Amino acid sequence: MLLADYVHPFVYREGFPHGAPPVDLVLAAGDLPGYYLEFLASTLTVPIVYVHGNHENEYVNEGDGRIPPRGVINAHGRVVEEAGLKIAGWGGAPRYRKDGAGQYSATEGRMGLGMLAWRARRGVDILLTHAPPLGPHAGLDYAHRGCDSISRFIRQRHPRLVVHGHIHEYEGKKQDYTDEESGSKVVNVYGYRLLEL
Repeated sequence: MLLADYVHPFVYREGFPHGAPPVDLVLAAGDLPGYYLEFLASTLTVPIVYVHGNHENEYVNEGDGRIPPRGVINAHGRVVEEAGLKIAGWGGAPRYRKDGAGQYSATEGRMGLGMLAWRARRGVDILLTHAPPLGPHAGLDYAHRGCDSISRFIRQRHPRLVVHGHIHEYEGKKQDYTDEESGSKVVNVYGYRLLEL
């Protein structure tokens, strides 16, 4: 199950997962509230792997401050192995506003994704990001542009699947595509999707 950017009413409801097909893994590609991630962890018995988005609203307010959501796996800057798959994660988006939360400079993206590529040197099945790579899924405005460091990671590590969020439906449905150079399938997730590997 793939999720990003939108609390989908089919998922966030009493009785979920009744009526939904069985899943082995949940990948959350950012900008999902912490309460939603914790809801998934409390209703499903499969791993929930996430990265933060550019709004960094994945926290839960409790007591004296914000804490990370419980029962889920933060993959940002890491390679995790869940459901028999190696998943590399990179959250946030390229900086588009001074001092914006959940945003990174070109240097931070290049260095961070370079380190992630080194951690993924033994191979990776999935790259889970919030921002899209360069190419057909890049947004029409500066805040939603593609990230060249993500594209570089894809060229270096050839994941079978790239899952990203950040590109919303107001830009029109962006079809899945296969990156010609790496052979990676690139999926823009908005809301809720099921995908078989």
